Amino acid sequence: MAQALDIERWDLECLFNNTDHRTDLNGVDRLIVRRGQPFTISLYLRSGSFQPGASSLDFIAETGPQPSEQYGTRARFGLSSSIDTSTWSAAVNSPPGEMVALSICSSPKAPIGRYTLTLGQSVKIEFILLFNPWCSADEVYMDNEQSLAEYVLSQDGIIFRGSSKYTIPTPWNFGQFESGILDICLRILDMNPKCLRNPAKDHSGRRNPIYVTRVLSAMVNCNDDKGVLLGKWSDGYEGGVSPLFWRGSVEILRNWDTQACQPVRYGQCWVFAAVACSVSRALGIPCRVITNYLSAHDNNSNLTIERYVNENGELIQSREMIWNYHCWAESWMTRPDLKPDFDGWQASDPTPQEKSDGVYCCGPIPVRAIKEGELTFKYDAPFVFAEVNADVVTFMQKKDGSTSKITTIGLVGQKISTKSVGSDTREDITHLYKYPEGSDEEREAFKRANHQNKLLQERPDPGVHVTIKVTADMRKGCDFDVFAVVTNNTEAERKCRLVFGSCAVSYNGFLGGNCGFKDLLNVQLSPGAERRVPLRLNYSKYGVQVTEDNLIRLAALLLDYTSGETKLATRNIVLDNPEIKVRILGEPKENRKLAAEITLQNPLPEPLENCCFSIEGANLTGGNIISERLGCTVGPGEDAKVKIYFTPTHSGLRKLVVDFDSNKLCHVKGYRNVIIGK
Repeated sequence: MAQALDIERWDLECLFNNTDHRTDLNGVDRLIVRRGQPFTISLYLRSGSFQPGASSLDFIAETGPQPSEQYGTRARFGLSSSIDTSTWSAAVNSPPGEMVALSICSSPKAPIGRYTLTLGQSVKIEFILLFNPWCSADEVYMDNEQSLAEYVLSQDGIIFRGSSKYTIPTPWNFGQFESGILDICLRILDMNPKCLRNPAKDHSGRRNPIYVTRVLSAMVNCNDDKGVLLGKWSDGYEGGVSPLFWRGSVEILRNWDTQACQPVRYGQCWVFAAVACSVSRALGIPCRVITNYLSAHDNNSNLTIERYVNENGELIQSREMIWNYHCWAESWMTRPDLKPDFDGWQASDPTPQEKSDGVYCCGPIPVRAIKEGELTFKYDAPFVFAEVNADVVTFMQKKDGSTSKITTIGLVGQKISTKSVGSDTREDITHLYKYPEGSDEEREAFKRANHQNKLLQERPDPGVHVTIKVTADMRKGCDFDVFAVVTNNTEAERKCRLVFGSCAVSYNGFLGGNCGFKDLLNVQLSPGAERRVPLRLNYSKYGVQVTEDNLIRLAALLLDYTSGETKLATRNIVLDNPEIKVRILGEPKENRKLAAEITLQNPLPEPLENCCFSIEGANLTGGNIISERLGCTVGPGEDAKVKIYFTPTHSGLRKLVVDFDSNKLCHVKGYRNVIIGK
């Protein structure tokens, strides 16, 4: 009969194991390992020695409040001659003696989370188990080291905002390995309503990245649960801060945790997506934030956005809108629940827009299913398909209450963007979501999606045509011209009315005050002629109207008196914020104090007051935000300048994220990549 080992003490070898499992940035004071990959424990015996074949040791691994073998939350196993990485197993790697080097491997299908491992009768050890994208048997396996470095290990990134014609890279500190963040991510899973209702079943579901991703898409917003963020898109931000205030996910997650799971106020789409990305990466799911420009919000699933304008071409607000941009997350995993070829990137959207199965969540849906028009696939394919493919139909509502259809070029789903692997440049991934416009493949996808409007679309008659052109120099604080370009493509003279207006607009389509307007009743065009009509936008007028999004909506409405046809051109423009310049003083080395000299020139024709610079960076600022206020006002054309000190804790390429705030320039973002030496 085999003799049970008499264990006196043990060493979890956290430094070696966590480094080997790429979890050491979480710290090396406790054991954090990835599933399907062996880890090592050293056992020191009180008496006797380990003898192969003669010594025995039984193991029980358990997770969750009611562990059971039926649910996969409890596993019993004994010593084997060698490790089997396809299941829970253990083997001894050392020669006979008083010290036993034990190798243990979890199943690559085991639920993630907190575990207790019982060795024999008396030894209990605790560890955290994560998804393992380096393990080919794990559903989140990704076969590319550069992609893994970006989508799992990178703690900072770029989120694209602005407009389709002018994309603005915004730095973000994901900070998934900062102190305490992993525990907060596990608490998010524990606070989800499915766990509160049936904890045993929920912990069992945590083996499946599809389930975990869907839970996160519900828990990052707080609409149905004790979720992380409260969304707000209008009427100020009393009781919280503007979504533009945030530089990263760390402060948001810590605030939620320390405030007894009360929602953090406030978030908008890029904040929701970035927090979901931080949590996914922390748990081991490869994840990235994507931006869809001119994103449709179709709330009745007919794949059509019906827009109404008044006789001045001004948009009449409705629930169905086109957002200037919209951000969501993509997570990498297999889809064994679907037919083959739909593995890889899955879109999920934590911004609360429409309910799915009675809850504000969306996805995960394979990006390929959107491209192919497979709208019956799980989850929420019709909504995401509409975001990138909806048809736009515009009607004019006249003063007498009647409506007429007007011709407009409304493209939805443009320049779908994400940060490139290994660099801060923009990668265009539109081709992953849709086939080239007008291609046979696009037509086939529309047939599968039963997208009748797009299939029946005819090319508009050339007639008279209107477009909007802008200049390159549209800086906040400057006066500049925008142009309506009217072209007569017919062989006869045409007489038209042109209404050319502008108003402030938020990134999700809510309209603000007038920024400039012109109504020309008699625009005459000879055959083939083109006329450029300027509209002057003055800072004295638009400065008090634009929101923090720095967006102005331009609309040119053209009525052809001859044909009676009305055409509408619209365009959103982004006002440039000034550049933040960052200079690093001193030699960047870990655990050595550095200074960042930060400068911003005031571009406005008025002074800036209450100026404040803030910095944040994973492994740069100790998981904190460091702020410095200016004691003086900054006049027009003058520099706001500060020196902020920080001490990096880890070597490597890091991103120092900078925010500038004042009474007139709000939450201007900048960053500097810093290589920290050992």
